[in-house]
Amino acid sequence: MVKEKTSLTFYGGVDEVGGNKILLQDKDVKILFDFGMSYNLRRKFYSDPFLSPKSEESLKELGILPNIDGLYKFEDSKKQIDAVFISHSHMDHSAYISFLKDSIPIYCGETTKTILEAISQTKPTNLEFNINHLEFKIFRTGDEIKIGHVKVEPVHVDHSVPGAYGFIIHTTNGTIVYTGDFRTHGAKAKMTQDFVERASETDPLVLIHEATNLTNAHLSSEREVERKLIEITRETSGLVIADFARADVDRFRSFYKAAKANGRYLAISMKQAFLIEKLAKDKHLKIPSLRDENLKIFCKEKERYYGWEKELKEKFTDKMVDAETIGKRGNKFILTLSFYDFEELFNIKPPSGSCYILSASEPFNEEMEIDFLKLKNWLEHFGMPQYHVHVSGHILPLDLKRTIAEISPKMAFPVHTEHQKLVAKFIEDLKIQTVEVKREHEYVLR
Repeated sequence: MVKEKTSLTFYGGVDEVGGNKILLQDKDVKILFDFGMSYNLRRKFYSDPFLSPKSEESLKELGILPNIDGLYKFEDSKKQIDAVFISHSHMDHSAYISFLKDSIPIYCGETTKTILEAISQTKPTNLEFNINHLEFKIFRTGDEIKIGHVKVEPVHVDHSVPGAYGFIIHTTNGTIVYTGDFRTHGAKAKMTQDFVERASETDPLVLIHEATNLTNAHLSSEREVERKLIEITRETSGLVIADFARADVDRFRSFYKAAKANGRYLAISMKQAFLIEKLAKDKHLKIPSLRDENLKIFCKEKERYYGWEKELKEKFTDKMVDAETIGKRGNKFILTLSFYDFEELFNIKPPSGSCYILSASEPFNEEMEIDFLKLKNWLEHFGMPQYHVHVSGHILPLDLKRTIAEISPKMAFPVHTEHQKLVAKFIEDLKIQTVEVKREHEYVLR
């Protein structure tokens, strides 16, 4: 008896960190897992703000958007994709859902939906991120979603953004496990272990796993980050300026504790405050509300404010602080300030003894890139030394090998990595077939 066809095609996340776009076809069912922006491909052709994409067609012609039939809202074609599952809210996994037909359902966790909607509301209208037309369907751990005859089980994992999931996919020819981005050294390691245990029970045919941290891995934990932040803040006589990813709730919590332990306020940006107000409603996240006495909101002086900024200012008038207040009372604040807002330093005038803490991956995190030479020049001008205090959102090499061994698939497909060959050699003794993934090649599973 001839088996029905099950196949995987990787349109992103191949020999690069991010840009995951994985197409599963099982009989007549087609499902995409993640649909993110590829920073590498985009950088090959564009340089913001002077050269930015002006049309969807140009993105498709350059291969930044993959050539998949029946997928895009800007094409007059019949829908041929049944569903899209998003593992988490980072742009390298989710941004390009903006281009999808509104008839294609987008499945994600509730926290992912909250974050994406908050980003959409606070971001100027942009060709590459506009989700207003999309239909989101929410899942939780323990759900089983049927797309035709294919069954998808989402199970929570720990990552540097809340609401991250891996997927266990039951197909005609066996089970496929997709980790998304995950780690075992974070604050919620138990969630990742839940996923690994459930995946190992299914005797999977395939494991699609991230392998970001195969070089220059640092062994650390969020508890260690918190301890270092408390210590640096205690020893700093002036202002502490911090930069970390807006949606990194674990890092927000660590900076909050560092401020509280040292009798300081944590002053966050308007955009982060808008997001925190939304996320604080989720009792599972256990993050401080904006009404907390140790939190303030940094409000830049502008001639005109967006509607969401006006609402935030009116609702939290007593929480707003300006550059002059921050500068005069620098030793009472930890201020979160993006590299792109460094012009504010002229208004703040950081007092002597101030320092800067970068608490994100180098040379970029999934929300921004930094020109480190320019950063160095700014910090030197204002007399601020730099600390780098961070823990990765991605699994470490030895933990990855243990995880692959525990799940014990027949085949492993490494994605979200620049080191496929290294992965294959590192886990060779596990006797698992490691496939060197090629972009847009269809892998038929038997």
